[in-house]
Amino acid sequence: MKNTKFVVKVVRGTRAAEYVRRIDASPVQTTLKRNLALVMGKLTAEDVVNSLGNSRCIPELVPVQVSD
Repeated sequence: MKNTKFVVKVVRGTRAAEYVRRIDASPVQTTLKRNLALVMGKLTAEDVVNSLGNSRCIPELVPVQVSD
């Protein structure tokens, strides 16, 4: 059975897209490698997007299929 989880993709100007790796640190840690991104539920991912919305980057939710 597959579930839909989310990763948060962050674009900062002309740099390569990054993915949120940790949310418990301040500022949020990101990585260039999608396989190292934090896979989270929709509500948590939306909270991260809202917290990053005030910075100079463009956050985006990216759905990911994961197996249970």
